[in-house]
Amino acid sequence: MFSFLKSDPIKKLDKEYGELLEKAMQAQRGGDIRLYSELTEKAEAVKVKLDDMKANS
Repeated sequence: MFSFLKSDPIKKLDKEYGELLEKAMQAQRGGDIRLYSELTEKAEAVKVKLDDMKANS
């Protein structure tokens, strides 16, 4: 009945992925390559989860 109130986990992960990539880009532009690498690694882990969820849906 209230399924429209449930958040979509795929949308949540997609948003998180985009935010991590944006932060990574800003870190790279700022010259902080170590932070860029860490954020990119986290983004790739989120992307793997996102792809798995999309494949199972």
